[in-house]
Amino acid sequence: MTTNTGSQVRKPNMLDNFKPLLIDVAVPLGSYYVFKDALGMSTFAALAWSSVVPAVRTVWSLVTERKTNGLAGLILVVNVISLLLSLVSGDPRLMLAKDSGVSSTVAIGILVSVWLGKPMMTAGMKPFLIKGDAAKEAAWQRLASGAAAGSAAFRRKENAFSLVWGVVLFAECVARFVGAYTIPVDTMVWLGSVFMVGAMVIGFVVSGGLAVEPMERMLKAEVEAGRVDQQAVAVAA
Repeated sequence: MTTNTGSQVRKPNMLDNFKPLLIDVAVPLGSYYVFKDALGMSTFAALAWSSVVPAVRTVWSLVTERKTNGLAGLILVVNVISLLLSLVSGDPRLMLAKDSGVSSTVAIGILVSVWLGKPMMTAGMKPFLIKGDAAKEAAWQRLASGAAAGSAAFRRKENAFSLVWGVVLFAECVARFVGAYTIPVDTMVWLGSVFMVGAMVIGFVVSGGLAVEPMERMLKAEVEAGRVDQQAVAVAA
């Protein structure tokens, strides 16, 4: 694809679409395990050092773009909460309950992003729908910007996707907290993982049917509409 000046424009590839997830999520999480398991750092130190990238990303976005980087900001907040919770010790039930603090932070962050009209989970969903396809990328931009006929419906589904995950994760947090104080400790040790897996399954199923599949159909229709428009312009020319 070329511009009017003949300069080459690089098409977005799969890596471009996954870049926000890789930098804002994978790098902080991966570095935490490297610092803790490979380098033998304490939990507190590993959390602190793994917060450097999201902290820099958040400040950089504020300074250069005058806006917050949602994913980087959320990971930073989660790390700060985890740092504080890592200082908690003593009662085994309290130790189990503190795990819900991280889930609740993520859930609340996602729900607030929906309320602000900037659904945070879009960054995780978009790469799987676009798949590095330039036509789908252009269709997404038209739908998300309001330039397409189906933009309003598309934005509603985009918000619905994040809303589902926010609600599911918050419900998992509440269940984990209640279970920590009502279910035998030995049982809750493994049941907490069951709660998380169950929440993930529910999140994927509900968000898939409610948002992902309709958005995939909207993207396909918008790609076709874009091709028709291009053909009409070519004929007119």
